Amino acid sequence: MLIGVPKEIKNHEYRVGLSPASAKELASHGHEITVATGAASGIGLTDEDYLKVGCKIAATNEEIFANSEMIIKVKEPQPDECKQLSQGQLLFTYLHLAPDPVQTELLLESGVTAVAYETVTGPNNSLPLLAPMSEVAGRLAAQAGAHCLERAQGGIGVLMGGVPGTEPAKVLVIGGGVVGANAAYIARGMGANVTILDRSIPRLRELDAEFQGKANVVYSTKEAIEKYAIHSDLVIGAVLLPGASAPKLISRELISKMRPGSVVVDVAIDQGGCLETSKATTHENPTFLVDDVVHYCVANMPGAVPQTSTYALNNATLPFSLSMANQGWQKAMQQDEHLLNGLNVHDGKLCYQAVAEAQNREFTDPASLI
Repeated sequence: MLIGVPKEIKNHEYRVGLSPASAKELASHGHEITVATGAASGIGLTDEDYLKVGCKIAATNEEIFANSEMIIKVKEPQPDECKQLSQGQLLFTYLHLAPDPVQTELLLESGVTAVAYETVTGPNNSLPLLAPMSEVAGRLAAQAGAHCLERAQGGIGVLMGGVPGTEPAKVLVIGGGVVGANAAYIARGMGANVTILDRSIPRLRELDAEFQGKANVVYSTKEAIEKYAIHSDLVIGAVLLPGASAPKLISRELISKMRPGSVVVDVAIDQGGCLETSKATTHENPTFLVDDVVHYCVANMPGAVPQTSTYALNNATLPFSLSMANQGWQKAMQQDEHLLNGLNVHDGKLCYQAVAEAQNREFTDPASLI
């Protein structure tokens, strides 16, 4: 199969879809890999690193989109990229379609077959291709939140761990999944007073055992969210409904009740955000103020640490890339229902129900396409 790896063009996005090690693995199975020049320069790799493992180098992204049977990316295709996709091509990347009707429409018009990392499933309802970036984003959320609490960044001027004789920061994490647990882990490690809200009693028990009483674990209700948010220095939104728009758990009214200089980090912004006041930002301009509350809503948080993120992502995606390249996407999905759950768009049809519901579009059962 002819596999292409474009250079990411989203603001401050330095990750790359295939590392040299992953490219070498695919090449060893007889596939031809072409990488756009400079695609991995953001993680300190050169074109020569790819040439050494048998890849070809394309001078432009346009060549990649024009000549590849399978395109492996990191972030969702931007409008110009969507317009370069064509019927019969296979796109494997993060999509996050539910809050993005423009991208959805462009992908449907292109006729491409698009498989979303974030909806590929695993045993026990896990999301194996989302998990590594959720781990990174969760850990970054605490780190970014700590930075935003600094007075020069608009924050209230509280140190996460405080010092002897002062109180540490109060941190609220809404959602106890992969993002939330990792955010809480880092915040607690920085010495903050951490509370985690979740609606799953079994998950709360797991978190209580994991943190050994060093973080508060509380059942999530509207009352609990309001009670803890109002008194928190940092709130981290870490909720996820796979493939669907994030629920709005913090209202504009609640933001107005929070202390001036407090900080909210909305990790769910890729799926539309879990705050009514959220809007996507970039690493170049990561924050904005609403009622003197600092909002950090960067839509590609793991892009801040692209070296870590690229290798963590490739570790997870490579088996699926190999399966589709070796067998074709239809046969691979016939053999793997978890990979089938990643199919979002095929030949003008929308194949992920949560996206169809979010955008009021017609849904096609992906099983009918294989």
